[in-house]
Amino acid sequence: MTTHPAVPADLVQEDRVAGHLYTDPKIFERELDRIFENTWIWVAHDSELPKPGSFKTAFVGRHPVVVTRDRKGTVRTLLNRCRHRGASVCEKKQGEANGFTCPYHAWSYGLDGRLRGIPYPDGYEGVVDKKDFALKSLRTESYGGLVFATMNDGIETLEDFLADARMWIDRFMKQGGGFPVKVLGKHRFKFHGNWKIQLENTTDGYHFPIVHRSWMASVDAETADMMSFMTDPECTTHDLGNGHSVMQMVPEHSDLDADDGTEELQERFSHIVAALRAQGMDDASIRKLVRAMHGTGFNLNLFPNVSMSSAFFRVLRPVAVDETHIEHVALGADGGEEWAEAVDVVNRERLRIHEHFQGPFGFGTPDDAEGWDRVQRGTAADPDLPIMINRGLAREKTSPEGWKTSHVTDETGMRAAYAKWKQMMSDD
Repeated sequence: MTTHPAVPADLVQEDRVAGHLYTDPKIFERELDRIFENTWIWVAHDSELPKPGSFKTAFVGRHPVVVTRDRKGTVRTLLNRCRHRGASVCEKKQGEANGFTCPYHAWSYGLDGRLRGIPYPDGYEGVVDKKDFALKSLRTESYGGLVFATMNDGIETLEDFLADARMWIDRFMKQGGGFPVKVLGKHRFKFHGNWKIQLENTTDGYHFPIVHRSWMASVDAETADMMSFMTDPECTTHDLGNGHSVMQMVPEHSDLDADDGTEELQERFSHIVAALRAQGMDDASIRKLVRAMHGTGFNLNLFPNVSMSSAFFRVLRPVAVDETHIEHVALGADGGEEWAEAVDVVNRERLRIHEHFQGPFGFGTPDDAEGWDRVQRGTAADPDLPIMINRGLAREKTSPEGWKTSHVTDETGMRAAYAKWKQMMSDD
């Protein structure tokens, strides 16, 4: 066995990366420090924090956090660690609260993180000033309903970091069919592999008809035809900068507002059309909702931890060099009070579509996870052998927007992510 270079960034070349990137615990620890503690990490969607007092727990790298909407409506990300003896102050996944109280010694904190109370305070007279012991607050910014946090107060703004991905975020949020997008539910699982294996997968069109044969065989002909993109020259992948990329599988659904009225609605949704008409919805609004039933026609990868994949969020959390936790977040439309009953019909159907592919008993996610596990096992056999990311390199071109672009089956998205990885892992 050869010894791999001491500098992890030397393991990345334009057309390949070393297998050690999946297997070396030292590289993994450096990734947590250089990447997950130094850039913007997705922690929530606005709909998960609908009103003051709403909260959810999440992670920024290995750091547990509580994301809250305080009394003034400001979204905050607080380190989930009591300032006294270090216990977590919240263990619930999501809910509503007036504040957070440590279960060990009952130090209590407001939704904004301020220390509100200490039991038996006489022992702290002249020792503790409560204003100095608030929960640690992370810099938090949002775009398009997506909430991000960072451990690094000095980095660029979130909008600058997202760069050209912002246009695609805007498009993704149109899948509400004229209504705001909201979280419908989520499920979590883990796979025994490195986090970058999953990061690569979201803009890997090459694997789709191979890994997902069972899903393709299980859906109606119209859906299968919609996802038959392997030889379509109009289906492309773009490098959007800063490690972000987008894979267009159904170009005609990339912007759901672009509708010339000629596309026929899928027959499988005729019962949805009938139900919405019975609720008094006009045909134009019905068409927008039904065209968006499968989500958008693209997968958007936001480096390093969240993907906006057609109709759902996929959030990754690195736990160990060979263990990654995944959360799949199902999305739907928020009909508000006026259209809640009508839109609920749509959302139930969207959940069934989500379960059919992404769910734990679905036809897609289990096959993906098996593939990710096998990549990890195979790479461990000889980490000195490279992982190839060269598909489509010779036919990659620059789009009018300035994006590196190639076919939907090419590995342009992977090369984009590893270019950012190399930049962040380099000493210079």
